[in-house]
Amino acid sequence: QVQLVESGGGLVQPGGSLKLSCMVTGHDLDYHHMGWFRQAPGKEREAVSCFGKGDKYIYYGDSVKGRFTITRENPNVVHLQMNSLRSEDTGTYFCAIAWYCSEYGFKGYDTWGEGTQVTVSS
Repeated sequence: QVQLVESGGGLVQPGGSLKLSCMVTGHDLDYHHMGWFRQAPGKEREAVSCFGKGDKYIYYGDSVKGRFTITRENPNVVHLQMNSLRSEDTGTYFCAIAWYCSEYGFKGYDTWGEGTQVTVSS
């Protein structure tokens, strides 16, 4: 059974940093893409970042480019380093396996974790 477990969320002041982590078990990631999307209350899901299969592509949403960095510790552990956080980054961050990741986007979420809350507030 596929499981994704996120960690690392919390409360941080504007301008601060957080590092999220995601561990995937029970799945062969050679056939899918992996990354992060977020959702704020009352808003639609927003793709944040992803690794394309085989790490061929890396995608960043326009709102996080230059501030967030996705890295892979090993095939089943992915991190999201978030710097220069803003109030608009507040939301629940989900790690997901998806059918599509390219330099143009991240979508077709197949499986995702329970999420980790990120709150940016003074």
